[in-house]
Amino acid sequence: MHHYSNAIQSYLKQHDYPNLDLKAVLFDMDGVLFDSMPIHAASWTQALVEMGVDFTEEEGYLHEGRTGSGTIGIVYRRSLGREATEEEIKKIYKRKSELFEAAPPAPVMPGAAELLKKVKTENLMRILVTGSGQKSLLTKLSHFFPDQFTQNKMVTAFDVTIGKPHPEPYLQGLKKSGVQPNNVIVVENAPLGVQSAKAAGLFTIAVNTGKLQDHHLLDAGADLLFDSMNALNDAWPELLQTFRNVKA
Repeated sequence: MHHYSNAIQSYLKQHDYPNLDLKAVLFDMDGVLFDSMPIHAASWTQALVEMGVDFTEEEGYLHEGRTGSGTIGIVYRRSLGREATEEEIKKIYKRKSELFEAAPPAPVMPGAAELLKKVKTENLMRILVTGSGQKSLLTKLSHFFPDQFTQNKMVTAFDVTIGKPHPEPYLQGLKKSGVQPNNVIVVENAPLGVQSAKAAGLFTIAVNTGKLQDHHLLDAGADLLFDSMNALNDAWPELLQTFRNVKA
């Protein structure tokens, strides 16, 4: 499709790369591989409202990708006009985690397994870049996406000091891939994740799997936008062809 080549060309021009020679795909997890954002947003909202702080689920989507303490800090300053104490941060985050764990497990995002299979068939590296620090992450991933991710190809909360929207998570992902910026693309669903990937200088595909308006993802700098993982999966063969054919 014409707009695929335009998006790729404008990326190449901006960074002065000759081409996008694809070797790895960096995947965010929540809202991309698992439909977990509704549970995260609901858990954050309940935990904060219980503490007497105004918060809505839509705001939960806008903060997605931030560290827990980062989100709490912003909300406290906005709602109560002060910093949250260390104790409040611990209490809210503990409550949020309890609520999240108590909810039924998040289903796999429709289209995610199919897309990963296609990526693997093309011998492209799969790298996970998540703000999550769940201990059971690898077990969960290998259960739902067998033979797709390995520990040394994952960036989690334990690898990152700053978190999205800072470029650090995606720079770490790039480092774990061992290739150049014009050898990778990113698949993200959150505005802060898109900002992080773009700040790292990477070509970024946004999938709008949540409650946000498209403009939130486009304003964050997404190079291409799809309305679901199914749509991206359907477009993948053509997209791959375009990546291979377009030169600066």
